[in-house]
Amino acid sequence: MNRTEARELLMQMVFQMEAQGDSSDELMKTLYEDHKGIHRRDKEYIEAEFSLIRSHIDDIDELIDKDSERWKASRMPKSDLAVARVAVCELTYCDDIPDAVAINEAVDLAKKFGSSDDSPKFINGLLGKIAREKTCPEKI
Repeated sequence: MNRTEARELLMQMVFQMEAQGDSSDELMKTLYEDHKGIHRRDKEYIEAEFSLIRSHIDDIDELIDKDSERWKASRMPKSDLAVARVAVCELTYCDDIPDAVAINEAVDLAKKFGSSDDSPKFINGLLGKIAREKTCPEKI
């Protein structure tokens, strides 16, 4: 498994968390069982990111709400919301992941799992705005 695949599994976990209203460690165990052979490094990444998302979900959703022109987090399709949450977490809390990588990976996930053909464009616009505000807060 590479980092892209790990990010995809993380997005699926975040989707399941929202769909089932379950953020427990049991959810993580169940999804791991379906993905044998996860490298320790990727497992650590998934667990750390999932924990960050669970801990900061209100702040992440607040950023999504603030910068989304069309949808609030509570009204977004679950697949788009899961992609956005993973990427916003990386943009906000993970200094070791370049913003461009987080955005590009999220757009690719939106192409694969998004709710519509417009999902990649929406995700790109949302994340681009969040990244710009992070690097140039005085212009906001």
